[in-house]
Amino acid sequence: MKKSIFYILFISLLACNSVDDNRADTIKLMIDEVSYLSSDELEGRETGTIGEKKAAEYISSKFLEYGLVGKGTEGFFQTFEASIKENPHTNTIKKKINATNVVGYLDNNQDETIIIGAHYDHIGYGDFSSLYDGDREIHNGADDNASGVSIMINLAKSLNKVKDYNYLFIGFSAEEHGLFGSSHYAKNPTIDLDKVRFMINFDMVGRLNNEKTLAINGIGTSNYWDQLITNSNTFNFKLKTTESGIGPSDHTSFYLQDIPSIHFFTGQHEDYHKPSDDVEKINFEGMYEVFKYVENIIISSTEIENFGFVQTKSDSTTSPRFSVTLGVMPDYMFDGTGMRIDGVSKEKTAEKYGILKGDIVVKIGDLEVIDMMGYMKGLSMYEKGDSTTVKVKRENKTLEIPIVFQ
Repeated sequence: MKKSIFYILFISLLACNSVDDNRADTIKLMIDEVSYLSSDELEGRETGTIGEKKAAEYISSKFLEYGLVGKGTEGFFQTFEASIKENPHTNTIKKKINATNVVGYLDNNQDETIIIGAHYDHIGYGDFSSLYDGDREIHNGADDNASGVSIMINLAKSLNKVKDYNYLFIGFSAEEHGLFGSSHYAKNPTIDLDKVRFMINFDMVGRLNNEKTLAINGIGTSNYWDQLITNSNTFNFKLKTTESGIGPSDHTSFYLQDIPSIHFFTGQHEDYHKPSDDVEKINFEGMYEVFKYVENIIISSTEIENFGFVQTKSDSTTSPRFSVTLGVMPDYMFDGTGMRIDGVSKEKTAEKYGILKGDIVVKIGDLEVIDMMGYMKGLSMYEKGDSTTVKVKRENKTLEIPIVFQ
């Protein structure tokens, strides 16, 4: 990484904020944290590798620096075994690997605890889940999810002064293989989950766009989320919200334990799961604003007497299981009808039959696709070798494309 050049690019930015020393200092910390976690030295932080272990040690050192105590099974670490699958949509086990959650606790002797989490693993050299078709390279994962880890770490520092709760901070492992780390912790907790008020999850929060679009998923998991996120929005974010507690990130594991849980996300981009997801492309001003926004939410939440869990109506307690895929990356920021495609994997079903990035899937076979859950339900109806028709909207056209699932 060209760290020295990168710092030069930020000198003028930080100088503009010289009046707000805390802002400048926090942004500098974020630059340091994301730069290290997404450096070539860590080789993409794939679960079970030396690079992931270095990342875990770094996060635990930050927790220790900010006064947290270890709340894993071995100090700050909670180790577990994950059965990694060759294809995340099949039951074929590739291998078993050892993984490590990093767990730190700030005990204020309060009755209620807030859990704040972010996964710190990534996809290494891209041997699985990569959307890159070039030579084998390190996928550094600056946005996914060094950005989320950095915000979590800085909240561990700043919330020392907010004594109304206890705080549990967790760096999750093996998220990229299927939420293994958060699922393991939620099923093997080191605190009493009945005393958790809510959970906040950060996943890909480093690419806030010029419109300041910020997605918050899971706001239906408590009757108070909508009020909190609206009243705390002093940064004029353009909020895109979803109600469901089920989603493709670690908040899901805690929602399934009846804990109000939300996920912050600044959106997909062309560098997702590619070697180009590097620190130079991170919007650190945007990260700082997301960090302060969430701090506002936590402080404001102290005024609510009984937060209360709600099971969201738009999902069941489990997502539909499916053994086939189109080989596409959904656009999770899309708020229209259907499932918009944000990327197409090489040599997969979609590419073979001419389905393109930007297409909106509105029907699979006889099933209308209204949203992401509908898309997964559609896939669950088929097996490898089955044929069907996928209806997509492409610009001003509607196309029906015959396919055979690979």
